[in-house]
Amino acid sequence: MLGNFTYCNPTKLYFGQNALDNLGEELKRYGQTVMLVYGGGSIKRNGIYDRVVSILRNCGKRIVEDPGVMPNPTVEKLYEGCRIAKENRVDLILAVGGGSVCDYSKAVSVSAYCEGDPWEKYFVRFEDVDNAIIPVGCVLTMVGTGSEMNGGSVITNHSQKLKIGHVFGENVFPKFSVLNPEFTFTLPKYQMVAGFFDIMSHILEQYFSGTDDNTSDYIMEGLLRSLIHSAEIAVQNPTDYEARSNIMWIATWALNTLVAKGKATDWEVHMIGQAVGAHTDATHGMTLSAVSLAYYRHILPYGLPKFRRYAVNVWNVSPEGKTDEAVAREGLEAMERWMRMLGLVMNIRELGATEEMLEGIADSTLINQGGYKALTRQDVLEILRESL
Repeated sequence: MLGNFTYCNPTKLYFGQNALDNLGEELKRYGQTVMLVYGGGSIKRNGIYDRVVSILRNCGKRIVEDPGVMPNPTVEKLYEGCRIAKENRVDLILAVGGGSVCDYSKAVSVSAYCEGDPWEKYFVRFEDVDNAIIPVGCVLTMVGTGSEMNGGSVITNHSQKLKIGHVFGENVFPKFSVLNPEFTFTLPKYQMVAGFFDIMSHILEQYFSGTDDNTSDYIMEGLLRSLIHSAEIAVQNPTDYEARSNIMWIATWALNTLVAKGKATDWEVHMIGQAVGAHTDATHGMTLSAVSLAYYRHILPYGLPKFRRYAVNVWNVSPEGKTDEAVAREGLEAMERWMRMLGLVMNIRELGATEEMLEGIADSTLINQGGYKALTRQDVLEILRESL
């Protein structure tokens, strides 16, 4: 394990089929006005909205609604949410939905009382929060982002062609999150498998970095093997509780900061994928699946020992009689077969990207330094062309 670190995760989780029963007890800790945040209305069709509202009313809460959170929350929507929260002096923001709803709620929580433009302050200059923060609670209906137990928030600015994430500190983490795997059963397959790959990408972004022997990599290999197994079951039977509960739990632990401790991390796949999303408004998990293999094949020579280990320990590739590079590439081939079996998007053209857009996407891509190779702009363009 590298360096010195402090680990604290203040989010309280309620997990299982009866998890929502704990919401009322949590609500007692907060003031009267609750801002109910949700997306396009699926929670009204599947009955989750009525259940949550009933609990809020039984607790005597005043409900202020902020519906219509889009899959890639925009800066304009953020400004709208800030206005609603501030005008109503909201005591708690309750996010009912997937990662985008949770991300957006955290952005509103730090931005409502921000002096100046929160986009510039938090998503351009990446400043720390120095104003009042509205507490957030989550009722999760889609897995993938891990946003229910971390401080991350991603906002899209279409006019600037930017999609940027800010990982805030523990003071911005949700105070509590309700995780009932059954709430994910009605999700359309496209969104379901996009979430599955988002989970995998979160783990790989942290796994493919560093050369030391650390416990975090062993944990991630176990998470990946469980994800691969459970996802194969879930695509055949989306209501298999065991598979969906495993995946929900993996998603949370993939990005609640635990496995990042004591090691370097990369995140360049996310930088490229988010740039694609800023130009196409495509589903986040699919932007990651569309660029991942091209990226990993590009950096494989620079992190060959880890790619070989990934192939053997995660994909059960036999190393006997093969070069390290052959083993590593066989691992990526196994990953590609699994991705195709799930029905993931394998190229950015399917997401709406064109040859003419590549220069702009490259310009929108932030370059990180934590992986096996710090990309140049030309590297990004090559990866994008291979992903087209």
